[in-house]
Amino acid sequence: MSEPIKILSPCGMLGYGFPAASFLKGLELGVHAIVVDAGSTDAGPHKLGAGASIVSRRAAKKDLELMIVNGVPRKIPVIIGSAGGAGARPHLDWTLDIIHEVLSEQSLAAKIAVIPADIPKDYVMEACLNSKTKPLSPNIPPLTAQAILETENIVAQMGHGPILEALQNHSDIIVCGRAYDPSPFAAVGIFYGKDPGLSYHLGKILECGALCAEPGTTKDSILGTLGDDSFTVQSLNESRACTPVSVAAHTFYEKEHPYILHGPGFILDLQHCRFEEKEPGVVEVKNSQYRESDTFFIKLEGARRIAYRTFVLAGIRDPLLLKKLEEVEEQVKRQTGEYYEEVDSEDYEIRFFHYGKNGVLGDREPEPFTGHEVGVMFEVLASTQELASSICATVRSTFLHYGYENRKSTAGNLAFPFAPSDIEFGPVYEFSIYHLMEVPRDYFQVYYTEHRR
Repeated sequence: MSEPIKILSPCGMLGYGFPAASFLKGLELGVHAIVVDAGSTDAGPHKLGAGASIVSRRAAKKDLELMIVNGVPRKIPVIIGSAGGAGARPHLDWTLDIIHEVLSEQSLAAKIAVIPADIPKDYVMEACLNSKTKPLSPNIPPLTAQAILETENIVAQMGHGPILEALQNHSDIIVCGRAYDPSPFAAVGIFYGKDPGLSYHLGKILECGALCAEPGTTKDSILGTLGDDSFTVQSLNESRACTPVSVAAHTFYEKEHPYILHGPGFILDLQHCRFEEKEPGVVEVKNSQYRESDTFFIKLEGARRIAYRTFVLAGIRDPLLLKKLEEVEEQVKRQTGEYYEEVDSEDYEIRFFHYGKNGVLGDREPEPFTGHEVGVMFEVLASTQELASSICATVRSTFLHYGYENRKSTAGNLAFPFAPSDIEFGPVYEFSIYHLMEVPRDYFQVYYTEHRR
């Protein structure tokens, strides 16, 4: 029987924060790698399109400092997946800048492996023309040349292959561009010869931090231990514990199928998994099965700018207005359009959202409205920021003073929590590429750099 391999996941997202006591307790147990996921598409396409990070630089540095200071001197590899949030080159450079700053401040030397995930447009274009791309799901249209050309940052989710190479080359810190969330964790197990099915299933659990525990959170540390025919998961904080139900429940998290999980070049079959509490708070998992695919597909993600946004938040409490809110809004739209008759209606869009009245489900809300007040957000999307702000200001002033039937007061219909009320958001992005692309299994390249004291 080979040595158990221990992987420490500090938190569910780099920059979310975690208790130092939990993290240090994990280190005391003798871990083989510190691995953290730093990215997600949960925040929408803006981060990828704008090259912006999900978390603040201050928060990312706070987490990285604790990981690097305790990992590098002990020769424990520190692995970061989907750097900066979306994992494109701007996010990679942003993360590397923080890492070099921490290493310099702490007088530490480190071998750093960098794995970009950016895909050149011409490569994607060629794959598209040669029918080597396909939509990720049926509701996504086929990829087009126009979508490719209009997209700034295109990334792909890497699997464990390039991360494994970086480990084999004795890297102290591995910084990945966009990565399939479990892959940085799975690479550690595979590096040590553990079963890839167990390694990937453990990665699926660990990438969200202590969300698999009760009470669950992404802001705490978790420890995974890989054996030869099973793995265990345990919380590192006495205030929470893993149970068979909590770990099994997290196995279902963010999956379109109950037990099939698709990854870069493989399928993970969890149909026969068994979850058992081996000792209080320690859950053992068995029978995760890894099946390599005949064709190697990677998931592409790309975002393009489609408009600029200005929005307003306000409150409404007049019961007379609430009864005819949608009617008034349609009249506000009409009057705004008449005022800006010289502007093509295709160049802007006015939208209203009612929080407290169908603001979440919209037309699909089954419950009747019974509230006495509503928070309304209205936004204008337009071809330029100036146009969005101009039209939004007209919508706001028209709405504010609109004289609906039976109104008792002319002092104003909207209550604004902020001044100025109009907030310029900036560029608006949409996912223009959310497709699979066939590539060679060794597509991603690893680059190495040395940080010296």
